[in-house]
Amino acid sequence: MLTEDQYRQIIHSYDVTRERNRILTQEKREQIDRKVPQLRELENAFTAAAIAAARAELADQTAKARQIREQIPGIREKIREALRQGGYGPEDLDPIYTCEECRDTGYVQMPDGRKEKCRCLLNKEAEILYDQCGIREQIREQNFERIRYDHLKGEDLEHFRGAVDICRDFAETFDASYKNLVFYGTVGTGKSFLSCCIAAELLKTMHSVIYLSSQRLFDTLADLSFGDPDRAERFRYSSQLYGCDLLILDDLGTELPNSFVASRLFECMNERDLRRKSTIISTNLSLADIRDRYSDRVLSRLTGGYTFIKLSGPDYRMIGRR
Repeated sequence: MLTEDQYRQIIHSYDVTRERNRILTQEKREQIDRKVPQLRELENAFTAAAIAAARAELADQTAKARQIREQIPGIREKIREALRQGGYGPEDLDPIYTCEECRDTGYVQMPDGRKEKCRCLLNKEAEILYDQCGIREQIREQNFERIRYDHLKGEDLEHFRGAVDICRDFAETFDASYKNLVFYGTVGTGKSFLSCCIAAELLKTMHSVIYLSSQRLFDTLADLSFGDPDRAERFRYSSQLYGCDLLILDDLGTELPNSFVASRLFECMNERDLRRKSTIISTNLSLADIRDRYSDRVLSRLTGGYTFIKLSGPDYRMIGRR
């Protein structure tokens, strides 16, 4: 989900929108008053009549109240006619809202008294989440609706169908159970594609997803550790890395191996596990390669807390090019 800072930014944007529209409404009203100078007098007469009728009702002066109310439709008609002659309609007196449904508050009052997020607020949240995930363009093409099986057969097809079932279940039960996945196998067999499929489904339900290549992750962590970032920047990145609903770490093993990478990989996995935040890793490495490259404790954490999904077959990307 969104961080508190991101949510505050959205709410602030509503404050800005309301103030802007308040000024626009005021400017429009001033323009109408210049073109229809008698409008204010007619509106005052309408208001005075409504108040007088209410007071008469409270004083049990029913006949007087009825007499006053009979004048109100005529005043209302004079207002409409004055606006029409000035080139306006009654709707031009309404406040200006960017979203009529929530009146630029972000929330809609329900019949039972509850307040629910307006569609415009949900869209703002979705925009941030899609931008944050880093794969906005990819998931347009890489999602469950785009899955193909015609390039596979035999055991490769069986592996892939099983992997798709696991991925669908992962997305559908995401809030009900804590799970982690490792996609492994040769190049072009669908590891990144299936990761994107899961990301696309979770983004639809307003979950926060971050998709990073292994090299980008460790380069950024190195910059934050050995560069000169301020504390707020390090905290912000760590909060997103460890706190997002789903972290997808793509192509583990393509980064330059060293002790820093191994320690930070374990730290990331461990911290997310403590927070019960799901992680998906894709790699071309074997289990033995993972142990040799990152240490026994990384391999132990993976084998103890992740479901391994093996993918095999021809390089689908090369088939597509042909």
